Amino acid sequence: MPKRFLFYLFLFYSASFCFSQTESDMKLALYYYENSEYDKALIYYKKIYEGDQSKIIYTRYFDCLIQLKDYKAAEKTIKKQISLSPKDLLLQLELGFFYELIDEAGKAKKAFEEVMQIAEKNPARASEVFHVFLNKSKLDLAKETLVKAEKNTPDYPFQLLYAELYQKTGEQKKMFDAYFDLLDKYPEYKEAVQLTLSSSFDFTENNADFSMLKSAFLAKIQKPSSNLVFTEMLIWLFIESKNFASAFVQVVALDKQFQSFGGKVMEFGKICVENESFEVARKCFNYVISIGPASPYYNESENALLNTRYIEITQYSIYSKDELESTLKEYRSVIDKNANPRKSINIILEYTKIMAFYAGNKTDAIEFLEQFINTVGLSSLQQASVKMLLADIYVLSARIWDASILYMQIDNDFKFDVIGNEAKYKNARVFYFDGEFDYAQSQLNVLKESTSKLIANDAMQLSVAITDNFGLDSNYQAMIWFATAELFIEQNQIDSAFRLFDSIQVNYPFHSLNDELLFKKGQAMEREKKWNQAIAFYEKIAAKYSMDILADDAVFRLAKINELFIKDKEKSLSYYKEILFKYPGSLYSDESRKKVRELRGDKVISDEE
Repeated sequence: MPKRFLFYLFLFYSASFCFSQTESDMKLALYYYENSEYDKALIYYKKIYEGDQSKIIYTRYFDCLIQLKDYKAAEKTIKKQISLSPKDLLLQLELGFFYELIDEAGKAKKAFEEVMQIAEKNPARASEVFHVFLNKSKLDLAKETLVKAEKNTPDYPFQLLYAELYQKTGEQKKMFDAYFDLLDKYPEYKEAVQLTLSSSFDFTENNADFSMLKSAFLAKIQKPSSNLVFTEMLIWLFIESKNFASAFVQVVALDKQFQSFGGKVMEFGKICVENESFEVARKCFNYVISIGPASPYYNESENALLNTRYIEITQYSIYSKDELESTLKEYRSVIDKNANPRKSINIILEYTKIMAFYAGNKTDAIEFLEQFINTVGLSSLQQASVKMLLADIYVLSARIWDASILYMQIDNDFKFDVIGNEAKYKNARVFYFDGEFDYAQSQLNVLKESTSKLIANDAMQLSVAITDNFGLDSNYQAMIWFATAELFIEQNQIDSAFRLFDSIQVNYPFHSLNDELLFKKGQAMEREKKWNQAIAFYEKIAAKYSMDILADDAVFRLAKINELFIKDKEKSLSYYKEILFKYPGSLYSDESRKKVRELRGDKVISDEE
């Protein structure tokens, strides 16, 4: 065997041995350190530190020396580390804190002054040093750092750091003044200020923080030379506190100052819709419409106004018979003057859905859509959307097999798209309504893997309902009654549906469908806007079937009804909390978490909760 080969072999095994020895030392050092056996950990970290002066090894080695009060070795170690990283100001600050620990005040002061002398020439480094002092509650030194740095770089936005300092010292007025000074000089920091304020203060109406800031912003915008950023900040403050009516006044003023022709009001209107402030949203869109066709947002505002009414009607059941009639007239007016069907497709779909499902005019809705479906210029996707709604109205009109044909067409044309999956699901329900449970189940099994979470969840729920309840009695009668009752509800034949539900309860009192028929009754009462009766059904589910699949759905509906229609904030809040803590895996968890924050006025939910 050649000598050179033996030499390399020796090097390889020596290196492997050294590596395994170092790894073993690291494990032992960490074990003793984490168990606060600093005397044993020190033995290993001292050995490791001789060959590895990385930050983490130094930090643990230095901490062991401090814990064992070996201050001489500790001082020597930190000075060595500083010599290895002379530009690391945090290390030099640590030396100052070390001198304070061992009651060497003079040396500590000198170390801090040397650091500040270096940092004052560079705003970024000054900010770094400032935050170390701030976190250590060395507030005088933190302020001194800013004062010195500001003299060297007067154009740097130190006001942001001064605001942090004053927040720490509890000098709220000075903190707000610092932010105002910052915004006066650097309006581009608006979002940074908003983020800091919203995470630190409670801006609910009538709160002291809100009142102080509102007064300060109002005073600012009333000055002749006021920066427009303060109007934007006041609008933001009103939005934070959910005071959309007051925000509207300021947005209109800002829109006029900027000569935005309704652009800023339009954007604010969308924010109002997102926050369910529909009345103010309509004021916004009507304002833009009042500007006239000269506004580039005129057509968009007309559509947005109609869509706001659509959301109120279809999602929140906010309407009267007269309001439905006037809304349909407004839709028809916009549709008639819009010559391009591709641009008015969404308006037409909303119009016919309101007409059929809420105004009870199925015949005219079907006639309108059957004519519109062949309009020249519609894309294949737009045609599919028209077919889908037409099929839904066919179901409403007891023409379920006409509906099935259209659903199958959409499914075949858009097999791998969301709209195709939605059509497949709705077609599966047609077969379910007709008692063809095996075929419906086969379609639902495919949909469980849908890319749409909502469709997959709906498919899963119906599939589970069929699996759990189909075939439990010899003649399948309960399941057939239940499916037929569901179809009756789709067709607004509520009395007929309830008679079948009651038949199930009388003839099969222990059937597993009982929680589901309670849920369907609750949904039916919501359609009828009979909120107390809906609540009674959902409460039965929450009490008697709290561990079943529909329990979280029932609790969520209780939260929504109490929030939107009964206007009982406390009850609504308790139900949203129940979703979070009793059903943490629920699909409603994210929305419930948001609602808990909103209803309590909190910025975050504490870890304890």
